[in-house]
Amino acid sequence: MSRLSCPAGTVLFRPGQECPGFVRLTSGSIKVTLTAANGREVVLYRVGPGDVCLQTFACLTDGRSYAAEGVAETALEGEIIPHPAFRQSMSEDGAFRSEVLTAVARRFADYEQLVEDVALTGFDARLARVLLRLAGEGGSLRITHDALAAETASGRAFVTRRLREFARMGLVETGRGQLRILDRRGLEQIAED
Repeated sequence: MSRLSCPAGTVLFRPGQECPGFVRLTSGSIKVTLTAANGREVVLYRVGPGDVCLQTFACLTDGRSYAAEGVAETALEGEIIPHPAFRQSMSEDGAFRSEVLTAVARRFADYEQLVEDVALTGFDARLARVLLRLAGEGGSLRITHDALAAETASGRAFVTRRLREFARMGLVETGRGQLRILDRRGLEQIAED
């Protein structure tokens, strides 16, 4: 095993790269994104302590190379378990195998939610959910319209139009690269639709 320690903004993997091993985080968050040929980006998921990166899992179990990009969203601490040690632990260590497969099942549920949100949920509800999740209890966040487009699997112009409407309704206040939630309950009602 090798120690993993890197600052926020570090690119951990890119499409086409081989996987160095299984990442186990003790602190921090990795944002995993997929970019289409036209340049549009979508956030697939985030990996934190106790989570599994499905990109890495697929690489290690199926011999693929990465298809998405992983970037340290915050400073990271953890370890990298080399491929042979990962395979050995999966076959011989029941507790490790159970931990990994449980995390894969949770991640699969996240994917189901992403598909449901994109395919079956109206955009305003999707945007409201993302704003509430990213702003947390503080109600403020630093984020660009491009980043919100990636979070909601949509286009920047559409995000801008909908945020303008949310601001007109008194739900949010926007500024350059930042947003503040003014009416949390109103956004929660939209998120539930």
